[in-house]
Amino acid sequence: MAPDSRSADDAYLNSVGAAFAQLRRRTHLLKHLDPPVERKDLSRNLIINIVDEADGEVTVGGVAEQLGIDPSAASRMVSDLITHGYLERLASQRDGRRTILRLTPQGVALRNRFRSQHRQAFEYITRDWPEHERLEFARLLLKYAEATSALDSGPDPRQ
Repeated sequence: MAPDSRSADDAYLNSVGAAFAQLRRRTHLLKHLDPPVERKDLSRNLIINIVDEADGEVTVGGVAEQLGIDPSAASRMVSDLITHGYLERLASQRDGRRTILRLTPQGVALRNRFRSQHRQAFEYITRDWPEHERLEFARLLLKYAEATSALDSGPDPRQ
């Protein structure tokens, strides 16, 4: 590989972190989404997905671990979702001393609303892209997300 193309590749790869940060900051600014994005939607969406995608029972502590935040912060975020009727606390079927979280029907509707908003945002942002690029980007983004799911079960690459 020629030196010029390597430095261009490095520049792209070095810009990925900033691009992720920009996506997180900017997507909520899309005003055309129906219904519009609410202020708390980012944190609500994160927690709804953690509970929805859990292979087993998920607790507030599990939410905190998944988000990499303090358990008290996770507890406040979960309490907001419970207060608004999106989550419910239940006794664990494996250990009655544990309290687990489950989506309510309103929580499932909120999850579906978030997914609709994400698709609307994706389609709006990529509206001028050729169709094959939109589909390829979607495929690669899903592949990337699936690879992050494997991080918990695989060996630590730093070792």
